[in-house]
Amino acid sequence: MGEQAADDPGKALDARIAEAATLLRASRNTVIAGLATDSAGAEAAIALARQIRGAVDHADAAAALRDLDAMREAGWLITTPLQARAQADLVVLVGPGLATAWPDLAERLSLHTPPTLWPERARRVIALCPGSDAAPWHEVIGEPPDALPTLLATLRALVAGRPVRLDGSALRPIADALAAAGYGVVVWSAAQLDALTIAMLCGLIDDLNAKTRFAGLPLPAGDNVDGVVQAAGWTTGFPVRVGFGRGAPRHDPWQFDATRLVESGEADVAVWIASLTPQAPPWRRSLPIIALVAPGTRFAAPPAVTISVGRPGVDHDTVLYDPSLGALSAKQATAPSPAPSVAEVLRRLSAALPEANAC
Repeated sequence: MGEQAADDPGKALDARIAEAATLLRASRNTVIAGLATDSAGAEAAIALARQIRGAVDHADAAAALRDLDAMREAGWLITTPLQARAQADLVVLVGPGLATAWPDLAERLSLHTPPTLWPERARRVIALCPGSDAAPWHEVIGEPPDALPTLLATLRALVAGRPVRLDGSALRPIADALAAAGYGVVVWSAAQLDALTIAMLCGLIDDLNAKTRFAGLPLPAGDNVDGVVQAAGWTTGFPVRVGFGRGAPRHDPWQFDATRLVESGEADVAVWIASLTPQAPPWRRSLPIIALVAPGTRFAAPPAVTISVGRPGVDHDTVLYDPSLGALSAKQATAPSPAPSVAEVLRRLSAALPEANAC
């Protein structure tokens, strides 16, 4: 399809929705992926997946599920950025990618200043295996990121007072500092850590709470994945990677992985949603794509249907997960425009499908 007609964008949008509905009627197995959208868009995407008995997945689901796995398997103690700013006299930055996950991390956590509730205490910042994005004023344990599991295991042993076979002389002062903290916070990004490393971190936090107060601060991956996970939770009872092939929602991180569904040929149509950032899907296999994307998104091959949508918080009011609050937050549009939201397009697409397809 070409660009929407400037003289009558409403008719052009109607035509694109009709084309998309034709593709979905003929589909045996549709996956709704990307999901870079706000809470309303996520709800509408899940409702459409339920109607057509498809699957939903977020582009950053793998990172979000690594954190969720740690929480579901053993539980965890976490805090909010506000609490970290107010009380943490020791902040431990673990692994690479923190500046990417939250570019203004140092300012949002006030790492340069004392805790606001304990202004008489200095705030100490230690970076463990930080990669290339550690600020020069951090105390850095500069091991490569793949050394993190061994380093964390050694720290846990030292904190517990157990003997270690490795040379722990460099880590012993760190272990002592962890145990002596009045209130410590461990910060990580699951986009850069594997599930076992996150589980080890949560175990270290548990160990430290036997002696002092410690909490974790997991930084969310991009494109509102935490907001979408929450929307999936209150609409289906599960996080993303949910399928409706049997009518009721089922959560399976392997079966409903969008990339696996596409590359294996199980999915014959994909709805790709990218309203927050102009990104295209990473798939190698070609299939018909219905793309709901922000302006400027470039594809290797043109989608079957492209619908330009508004950007949440820019073109229309929205609710997104705010990492600085650790919660969902309402945001007003900074440059309101008539561009349709993802939720509006998906609701109209759902209305264009026959009732017989509903579950």
